[in-house]
Amino acid sequence: MAEVLLFHHAQGLTPGVVALADVLRAAGNTVHTPDLYDGHTFDVLDDGLAYAGGVGFEELMKLGVRAAAELPEALVYIGFSLGVMPAQNLAQTRPGARGAVFMGSCLPAGEFGGWPPEVPVRIHGMAADPIFTGEGDLEAARELVSSAPDAELFLYPGDRHLFVGRSLPDYDPDATELLLDRTVRFLREV
Repeated sequence: MAEVLLFHHAQGLTPGVVALADVLRAAGNTVHTPDLYDGHTFDVLDDGLAYAGGVGFEELMKLGVRAAAELPEALVYIGFSLGVMPAQNLAQTRPGARGAVFMGSCLPAGEFGGWPPEVPVRIHGMAADPIFTGEGDLEAARELVSSAPDAELFLYPGDRHLFVGRSLPDYDPDATELLLDRTVRFLREV
């Protein structure tokens, strides 16, 4: 199985993120869940984004790099929304990445110098999510899928952004179950 470094979304290391990590652990994976918010969680996405802006997005990326520094190089990086920033940065720049899974977000691969061809990536989002489809993430995901040798984009029906966090209002149990099945299978293969 895989060793995973999982980064939370803008609402923090919520019980829903922890529950997802537990599902991946139950499937035999080792999952690390660093708290980039130092214990803060937010009920409202905009409040979490404001907190992230106060900390600084560059600082959050540095915290992600520090979280990875004490772990083996052979990691799969998973990020939820805002957590895709450190996950994608590490998948593209830290040697030894075994794979990456991005949920609800994707940055242009050129942001971190190009996608390494040996790193498989899976990108998940809802087809009508105004954040994923309206802020350039879907275009970046399609570009990455068209240029990387082992990349897949999964679009789910609906318009929710943080649909995998069962502790959040956007939770969609059917989409989450399918995403988790795909992710567990991916972790078995890398």
